[in-house]
Amino acid sequence: MGLSYLVYPGAHHSRLHHALGCMHLMDQAVQVLRFKQIEISEEEKEALMIAILLHDIGHGPFSHALEQSLVEEVSHESISLRFMEKLNIEFNQRLTLAIKIFKGEYHRKFFLQLIASQLDMDRLDYLKRDSFYTGVAEGNINSKRLIAMLNVKDDQLVIEEKGIYSVEKFLVARRLMYWQVYFHKTSLVAEQLLIRVLKRAKQLVDRGEKLPANPALSFFLIHKIDKTNFDLKVLDTFSKLDDYDVVSAMKNWVEEKDFVLSNLCKMILNRDLLKVKLQNEEISEDIFKEEQLKFQQKHNLSQEEVDYFVFKEKVSHLAYEHLDPIKILYKNGELKEVTQASDQFNLEALSKPVNKYYICHPKS
Repeated sequence: MGLSYLVYPGAHHSRLHHALGCMHLMDQAVQVLRFKQIEISEEEKEALMIAILLHDIGHGPFSHALEQSLVEEVSHESISLRFMEKLNIEFNQRLTLAIKIFKGEYHRKFFLQLIASQLDMDRLDYLKRDSFYTGVAEGNINSKRLIAMLNVKDDQLVIEEKGIYSVEKFLVARRLMYWQVYFHKTSLVAEQLLIRVLKRAKQLVDRGEKLPANPALSFFLIHKIDKTNFDLKVLDTFSKLDDYDVVSAMKNWVEEKDFVLSNLCKMILNRDLLKVKLQNEEISEDIFKEEQLKFQQKHNLSQEEVDYFVFKEKVSHLAYEHLDPIKILYKNGELKEVTQASDQFNLEALSKPVNKYYICHPKS
């Protein structure tokens, strides 16, 4: 959830909650498929449970918000895989099949769909969980019903005809949760500030300044880590990081003499964020330059420093992807993509990307 708790105070649940929830749903899905005569061995079930339990273990502090801030050009999925491969050595190759499924190399392709697809156990858990903890009722999907309607046809994960209304609700709920929660304008500006905190801290360290931080965070401030040098030592250091390390560092950096770092940290810690305006059209360059100039003159800052406080960004979301379709299984064995099977006109609209633009600048 990143910094969503600044908007929704109850949103303090963790990746561990989510991972355990996903594993519980996977157990239910396997039971349902076995009941429908889909053969899944005990070894395959264990591998599915391991893969879904560890699918997000590669997330660092504040989840998606800092995904490219501490480590460059390495996705959380790639880091998850590295953790799984390390654990596989420790557990005498017990994770080999789970890794094969996670990488999409297992011959039963629907196994990967249970872990990563448009209707996987990951989404079925986080939508319902995030809806509950934020109090945003629009995201409350019927995951139990969706799992009960699962089936397999031609090695594809499908939903039986009776479950089509639950799928429609699921897709609409996902769209609403993105714009009401994940892309809430206050969450967006808070995450941008956090990204800029780490960027500025790295910049100051590169210039030779010493910033107080614990050893793990200091390591990533000092070293540029990307896919070329992300080795087992880096993986071990990365595993020691969490949200508390970043918050603790910010509490110290508030006292730093650097105007940019100190004020960015104050804004997040005191929840005194930048003003943000979210709209459907691109931000006017004239308005943007005007806001930059006002702040620059008021505080006598360089252009580089102003860019930390006055900026414009774009956010985009696609609720349904045709390249990874959800298939509906009819009683006669026919398969149809959900947008063709549904009588809801708005489902086709969900397959078009929605772009929104926003500008952030100080309030006064």
